Amino acid sequence: MSRQTDITNVGDGIEVVEMRAFIDFEASSLGRHGYPIEVAWVLENGTAETFLVRPLEEWTDWDSAAQAIHGISRDQILNEGIASDVVANQLMAALQGHEVFASAPSWDGKWLSVLLRSAGLPRHAIRLIDTDLGLAELAEALLAPFLPSSEIHRATRKVLAEAAGRFENRPPAHRALPDARQERERWLAVSELAHAFGAAR
Repeated sequence: MSRQTDITNVGDGIEVVEMRAFIDFEASSLGRHGYPIEVAWVLENGTAETFLVRPLEEWTDWDSAAQAIHGISRDQILNEGIASDVVANQLMAALQGHEVFASAPSWDGKWLSVLLRSAGLPRHAIRLIDTDLGLAELAEALLAPFLPSSEIHRATRKVLAEAAGRFENRPPAHRALPDARQERERWLAVSELAHAFGAAR
């Protein structure tokens, strides 16, 4: 999970760069029949895409309390949204082969599944990894060359706490793109702090 970005040669001499990606969804509601209305992903190199998702006819559940949080109206997604199958196929093209992280993988995984199935794609074609778990593994991997094993756990907690402190006054925006970007920023912060901690040993 904590591998570095690498380049793999595939057919016809094309090179595919594998890297981490960070994804976030906004949804119509948290109910059983809720559906994704916005998705964004940001790759490790900063490349980002975001879409409002136009609902299928059978996607009718709408929670005004959820709208009050994310600020997206149903009229907006009907008028400005992109067809769900188009978004799903674009997501697959962009993220397949990458490690994909989410801050709330159970919820984001639900919306991802709904989106993929709307395009006739396998619901587990993209699997999400908990960002917090990934951050801990990243810190441990970066610290391991510099510390005895007995010290890695404590040093990891120190790095994660310091990184979290950088974001304690930055609550989620509850919009997909800024929240996905913040997940990437958290990753970069842990990487920076772990490298600095190791270099200081």
